[in-house]
Amino acid sequence: MSKFELKLPKMGESVAEATITSWLKEVGDFIELDDSIVEIATDKVDSDVPCDVSGVLIEKKYQEGDVVKVGEVLAVIETNTDAADATLVSVSKEEVDADVEEAVATVEAEVNDVITQVSTSVKNTIANTDGNFYSPLVKKIASTEGVSQTELDAIVGTGLDGRVTKDDILAYVAKKSKNTSKVETPVKTSAEKSSKQVTATEKADVAPVNLEVNSGDELITLSRMGKMISDHMVHSKRKASHVQSFIEVDVTNVVKWRDKVKDEFLKREGEKLTYTPIFMMAVAQAIKKYPLVNITFDGVDKVVVKKSINLGMASALPDGNLIVPVIKSAQNLNLVGMTKAVNDLALRSKNNALKPEDVKGGTYTVTNIGGFGSIFGTPIINQPESAILALGAIRKVPSVIETPEGDFIGIRQKMYISHSYDHRVINGALGGMFIKEIKDILEAWNINQAL
Repeated sequence: MSKFELKLPKMGESVAEATITSWLKEVGDFIELDDSIVEIATDKVDSDVPCDVSGVLIEKKYQEGDVVKVGEVLAVIETNTDAADATLVSVSKEEVDADVEEAVATVEAEVNDVITQVSTSVKNTIANTDGNFYSPLVKKIASTEGVSQTELDAIVGTGLDGRVTKDDILAYVAKKSKNTSKVETPVKTSAEKSSKQVTATEKADVAPVNLEVNSGDELITLSRMGKMISDHMVHSKRKASHVQSFIEVDVTNVVKWRDKVKDEFLKREGEKLTYTPIFMMAVAQAIKKYPLVNITFDGVDKVVVKKSINLGMASALPDGNLIVPVIKSAQNLNLVGMTKAVNDLALRSKNNALKPEDVKGGTYTVTNIGGFGSIFGTPIINQPESAILALGAIRKVPSVIETPEGDFIGIRQKMYISHSYDHRVINGALGGMFIKEIKDILEAWNINQAL
């Protein structure tokens, strides 16, 4: 017999922790390989954690409602795995000899080394949450104990990237109750506080409003995911200096070509060809030419230019919330590959079947607001990215057509695309040239090209 430690997997560069919402297995239960053991929730997605081995659950390290950091042990499973396969199994001294024990210790030390290096790299190069995100458990404790937002912002967090943990806020509450006349709150340095200053207007924007509920009105409480999305959007608007560029695109050739080949495409590939993968292809090509829109910013003086183009695709969930699954390495996909990726993620979003790895690693997001009839919009940047594109509805409009014989009025298929970007690191010229490149790619679409 040996023991396997089930750890919370990494779920994206901006996700450092998750809340345990439900245990699906109890101590003593036998677990098959790939059985789901526990359900978790982050600010991006609800998911479950499957087991990499089969065996008996002998210990749960956390309870429902607890917040767990990425990499921490969730549970211990007793397996029949031979001790010789000790790279993934934690074993006791009685089960292996000194040589194997030493090898396991060496491997664990190397893994901890890598984790430390990656953590340091992330802190130094990638835009973090600035401490503005708090786990549902921390918020609940703050609300129950009467800890104001100002007090919460002043607490020094000991979690990853300085986040406030459950222990931090409980320690603060204990200290506050001991000395109600003078609370000696650990306060961040002036340099740290300067990056967190919120104006009176901003505070007013997020302060609870006394709602007037009249007879016949329905009062609805936001779901946990709805609250997280709300917090994330407010955080992004505060963090990034949003600016927008708009451009009109003539997609008549794209519409005609798709109408001509969609039946053949469905018969040959077994996939419906929508406009989305065509637009995603154009976005990926434009990013290859203008890679400085595919970046993250630390908020001070460092920018990370992402090598891989991982396109986020904003999708609607059955409950009306939005999720952003990611098409990985979009620059390497042809139209068939892009279509399969788009259709797969859209279907699994609709069926609530996305996994944590499906929503992590995005570098640039595209949202299709035209699917709801909107002509154009001003989307909010999906942190820690620096830009987002909105695709408006395709419409038949009268247009001036220039020919060698003169100008005339004709019916064309046109749409607007809207580009929101962080003006701190993407200037108007770059933002404008980027969407002009998308326009050029789509308007030059060869109506006679083969599949």
